[in-house]
Amino acid sequence: MLKQRIITALVLLGFLFPALFHPHIFWTALAGLVLITAAGWEWGRLNQLGRYPALWIAASCAFFCLWVWQFNLVLYFGRIFWLIVGAIWVLLAAYLLAGGVQRWTRIPALLKLVVGTATLCCTWLALVLSKTFGIDFLLSVLSLVWIADISAYFSGKAWGRHRLAPEISPGKTWEGVAGAMAGVFLLAFIWLNVVDYFSLPSHSLFDRLYAHGLVMFVLGLVFLVMMSVVGDLVESLVKRSAGAKDSSQLLPGHGGILDRIDALLPTLPLAVMLALL
Repeated sequence: MLKQRIITALVLLGFLFPALFHPHIFWTALAGLVLITAAGWEWGRLNQLGRYPALWIAASCAFFCLWVWQFNLVLYFGRIFWLIVGAIWVLLAAYLLAGGVQRWTRIPALLKLVVGTATLCCTWLALVLSKTFGIDFLLSVLSLVWIADISAYFSGKAWGRHRLAPEISPGKTWEGVAGAMAGVFLLAFIWLNVVDYFSLPSHSLFDRLYAHGLVMFVLGLVFLVMMSVVGDLVESLVKRSAGAKDSSQLLPGHGGILDRIDALLPTLPLAVMLALL
């Protein structure tokens, strides 16, 4: 099992990293399109919408991405748009997590279809826009999510006692959240000091937040870490309502695409929102 997970991870990184680091943004957009389209199909299946609605979501995500790319519309989604997206994410997540699985099951299937499609399309938009800010910005957001996830896992494993949301995801603890916070703040501290020590030009998320002052820096990081946890919890809620362990088996040993990008779904758009403040 471990060998399978390692092989899948290496193949996935071999697909993603060249696209992310390529100087032409097209390859980042294309890689994102592939992932978001697959995630759209998973969303439909998780919500038991049937074969054709699941394919419809995937096709809608692909069409939106191609339409925006073809007509070069990425930069037309400005500050107001991302503020609205951020507000919706916070309010909707609070509403869903407060109601749990029972509330999710009462939401009409059509609304689930619309919400899933819009969420995935906004994530793709945020990915592409992040790349226009610079590869260091995009990498800093991705690193924040990865470090938060890794730190939460190990700290929760070592010290986890108090469950965060037992009815949604029994394995998550408040100690894990604290570990995620500590890991991200350590990452940000190291990143800022390395950039300063070597006098490197940087447009990372950490630099942008720190430019607004220490209070904005701290509150921004706390907010993003919490929302990365929220993204994970929301996907866990959807999986629990469907009685599924993973979103699919597209990634052997890892589950599905949604299982790998759930924390990014809110974090990428919200990082863009904060960058545009």
